[in-house]
Amino acid sequence: MIEVKKRDRESPEGLIRRFSKRVQQSRVLMKARRSRFWTKDKSKTKRREEALYKVRIRKEIEKLKKFGRFDDESLKDVKRKMAG
Repeated sequence: MIEVKKRDRESPEGLIRRFSKRVQQSRVLMKARRSRFWTKDKSKTKRREEALYKVRIRKEIEKLKKFGRFDDESLKDVKRKMAG
């Protein structure tokens, strides 16, 4: 935690300038920006399950397209069936 106390006869602008300098020197902002969008990697098992789910969905969609029954509603039905 960065703390800056006002000195005698120091202007508010000077205090802000000194605070900003201390924040930059501590690299707090750089660390926060670097970790801002970081997400934990998925496990190998989770990635495999997702890939298999996508393959099953694609197969079902191709089958429906061959029969001429594919539309938005049937896509929802397929996804609901695969999830459950």
